[in-house]
Amino acid sequence: MTVELSEEILYDTIIVGGGPAGLTAGLYCARAKLNTLLLEKGTLGGQIALTDLVENYPGFPDGISGKELTLKFKEQAERFGLCLVRREVSRVEKLEREILVYLRTGELLRGKTLILTVGSNPRKLGVPGEEEFLNRGVSYCATCDGALFDGVPIAVVGGGDSAAQESLFLTRFASRVYLVHRRDKLRAQKRLQDRVFSNPKITFVPNKVVEEIRGRDFVERLILRDTKDNSLSELQLEGVFIFIGLEPNTGFLKGTLELDDNGYILTDHRMRTSMEGVFAAGDCRSGATGQVAVAVGDGCIAAIEAERYIEDRF
Repeated sequence: MTVELSEEILYDTIIVGGGPAGLTAGLYCARAKLNTLLLEKGTLGGQIALTDLVENYPGFPDGISGKELTLKFKEQAERFGLCLVRREVSRVEKLEREILVYLRTGELLRGKTLILTVGSNPRKLGVPGEEEFLNRGVSYCATCDGALFDGVPIAVVGGGDSAAQESLFLTRFASRVYLVHRRDKLRAQKRLQDRVFSNPKITFVPNKVVEEIRGRDFVERLILRDTKDNSLSELQLEGVFIFIGLEPNTGFLKGTLELDDNGYILTDHRMRTSMEGVFAAGDCRSGATGQVAVAVGDGCIAAIEAERYIEDRF
């Protein structure tokens, strides 16, 4: 469906971000008969769309792929009339009772309310070779790139749920998965840890951090530093997948909304931000847990609060 954007339209709600929080907010707003526009600049579904298997979202006892879950969210929201457009927002501004949303493509949109569900992106190691070998052995998405490493050794860097889960997924392809973590214990859920340590294709490499990624045309080895004695060692491999956390996509909001020290949007329990009429939900919100179920709940609350705001002021 082709959507014509116009400055003449005053939307009831503009949602920025098409992950679980944004799609849930869109579902609730559209179902409430609000004129709702959802803007997404990248991959619909956000981080969840890149996850091979979601096992802890209620209603799917056998688990469900992130892509399939995203599609179900989208189809349900569109069934109630949600309008979804691929655009990137450059800045937002409050003008009297309206929220102005400026797009990178030059358009200006107007809304009575704004719901920010901009999510987060993978945090980078910031070591030599990381940028150089991006898409040449360095990856942040196992689902996207795992099949490229069939029958060769690789490393996964991280110790949380994502690192553990993606290590397990990558054993489908790699001959050996080295799970590199800066501490001697993983932070992942016990169930995931049990699966990791019982998998014969995964080798846990504790108390190590990546100092450098080296190779010629493609990744060939990691230089590791021991966190206890600072000694250096090498790990021969052909790929490295990095899962060390996320950073919020809130750069365009600096100076506009109150953010915490890490750049996450500060809200109250009703998802209200420091700007009247603007709400935030999901992984971009301060205190976010990175769980789909929580993002969905945030999106629901934000939508309900936006509807109440419109009823009270318009």
